Amino acid sequence: MGRRRAPELYRAPFPLYALQVDPSTGLLIAAGGGGAAKTGIKNGVHFLQLERINGRLSASLLHSHDTETRATMNLALAGDILAAGQDAHCQLLRFQAHQQKGNKAEKAGSKEQGPRQRKGAAPAEKKCGAETQHEGLELRVENLQAVQTDFSSDPLQKVVCFNHDNTLLATGGTDGYVRVWKVPSLEKVLEFKAHEGEIEDLALGPDGKLVTVGRDLKASVWQKNQLVTQLHWQENGPTFSSTPYRYQACSESGTFLGLGTVTGSVAIYIAFSLQCLYYVREAHGIVVTDVAFLPEKGRGPELLGSHETALFSVAVDSRCQLHLLPSRRSVPVWLLLLLCVGLIVVTILLLQSAFPGFL
Repeated sequence: MGRRRAPELYRAPFPLYALQVDPSTGLLIAAGGGGAAKTGIKNGVHFLQLERINGRLSASLLHSHDTETRATMNLALAGDILAAGQDAHCQLLRFQAHQQKGNKAEKAGSKEQGPRQRKGAAPAEKKCGAETQHEGLELRVENLQAVQTDFSSDPLQKVVCFNHDNTLLATGGTDGYVRVWKVPSLEKVLEFKAHEGEIEDLALGPDGKLVTVGRDLKASVWQKNQLVTQLHWQENGPTFSSTPYRYQACSESGTFLGLGTVTGSVAIYIAFSLQCLYYVREAHGIVVTDVAFLPEKGRGPELLGSHETALFSVAVDSRCQLHLLPSRRSVPVWLLLLLCVGLIVVTILLLQSAFPGFL
């Protein structure tokens, strides 16, 4: 038997580093690029329209947003606002998608706009405020505020996230500082040194606490800039060798954990037991740079169909792959209760026949 392969959902004209899925519109947002080097590789954010065609999930390019000389390395989504980490900066984007009305859709379809290019024509890169129309769906993307978020000698923003009500944005990078900004003005409200090395991940909690994970193998919980508690893995945990896992995602309900590895493999686990339900070895053949689950709300269930969950993965090979987990067979609760009652009745009858007068 040949090696198990995941279906390729989309191939971009540049390396892909970041991925988000908008639950309300069902848009898959993939970003990356070749950076500032003059290699001819473009930089951009691609908005893909997810659809079910003949019972299968497919993606088509709806809008290509040009980021000029800046490759997008990380993304965070809050409603219609996208926070993109580009080199040492954070760029806010606002996108709006809506259905066209009447003859407007027919006229737009005849003008070869957006991804509908004539043979041999180069795809049009959309600038700030550009608008793309595609089979009745209209998407407009505009640049909002941008701010420098990292100030090391080799500055790079490595992670970005919104708080629960999307009013604040937290960033972390190679200088080890956490910076918190108001949305959408990007006015800085907090700055403190969290780690001696690079910040690998962070999260803002609804109670105002902030969790950070650093390259120094420390995980810290902060109340503003005050340390609440800290885990130092080398002191509090077992020794370990280099782990192959690079990027991970958790499903909305917390049921599933998706993992991507430095060797290109992709896996889906049950979050509470870490039972492996799905694994494709070297699905990409090169480092997986981001993974994201299809949302369980909005258009998610409609796009998911009969499957239990869907995981998207992107890598430096410019490909976006789809990983579908088939629905697991389960016994209905009512049937289990009926079987239990039946076993109790049979047991009583056997005892009555073996020991007359038992009841």
